[in-house]
Amino acid sequence: MSANTPSRSSRPGTRIRPRRALRVLTGTLLLALLGTACSSSSDDDGGSGSSASASASGSPAAAFPAEVDTKFGTVTVDSRPQRVVALGWGDAETALALGVQPVGQSDWLAFGGDGVGPWAEGRYDESPEKIGTLEPEFERIAALDPDLILDVKSSGDQTRYDTLSQIAPTIGVPEGGDQYQITWQEQTTMIATALGLGAEGERLITETEGAAAAAAEEHPEFDGRSVTIGSRTSSGWGAYVRGTGRVDFMESLGFTNNPRVQEEAGTAFSVSVSDENLEMLDADLVVMAPIGVEATEISTDPLFMSLPAVEAGRSVIFDDRDVSQAFATNSVLSVGYALENVVPLFAEALR
Repeated sequence: MSANTPSRSSRPGTRIRPRRALRVLTGTLLLALLGTACSSSSDDDGGSGSSASASASGSPAAAFPAEVDTKFGTVTVDSRPQRVVALGWGDAETALALGVQPVGQSDWLAFGGDGVGPWAEGRYDESPEKIGTLEPEFERIAALDPDLILDVKSSGDQTRYDTLSQIAPTIGVPEGGDQYQITWQEQTTMIATALGLGAEGERLITETEGAAAAAAEEHPEFDGRSVTIGSRTSSGWGAYVRGTGRVDFMESLGFTNNPRVQEEAGTAFSVSVSDENLEMLDADLVVMAPIGVEATEISTDPLFMSLPAVEAGRSVIFDDRDVSQAFATNSVLSVGYALENVVPLFAEALR
């Protein structure tokens, strides 16, 4: 992979457009599948915060019952989960980082195999059941007989959560975490607490934050520089906003998200950018990912190539699938892989 000139395209799937509506199982079918499934408790006011409210001491007895605050209320996990299903973006990787192997998981970026990137390979003893992403197959989830469902980095759809919580206690999005807008630190804390591994979660966060801080210190030229994190799909151009993993990653290095993009931010994790307004992508550094298209559709586009940052060589086009997806996943496991591979590209582009 190189700055400005891509050598091959990224696979589809690094940009997700969540739907609001999900199909719901009929009451008869769901009850037949659920049997004696238990459900989580929830408060009408949606919970008091967006982080886990109980910390695990490392002792199984002390860790449970564990309580996790979510948008949907406080979820209580009575005992250590034995069969975990991980549905949210990066939730399975987070569980694996904590030493827990889900029996089922969603493969958001179509990795294949065990459904995880190379930074998490070899952590499964037995491949998990693959579950759909935007519309998970609730029948298949129920058939796995889970005692905990992780849907932490997700759309925050109420119907989706209500259906999942009838199958097993479900850790949904935190308050303010709709549309996948949750940090990897918060994701790690919530999942670690639900699994009774709060201390291990804190250790992972400290180590990973330390690696990002070291990278930022090594590259003071990043500090305060504006950056655009964008994509090109078959339907056009887009740029990501604050609160999403890609932008969080850049901010941890000292960059500031493009203010023109940020002004257009709504509730979604990205904004669409028309050809007529493509100049709004210009920043001190422009980072682009091809999603479902050839990378050359970016590097040979006359409008894109005319951006001042691109003309000056201050752009990076992801042309390595693994690196692009590590950057997109932004989990406690993928951050280190991304730091190692993308930071040199950013430094070269700004040199």
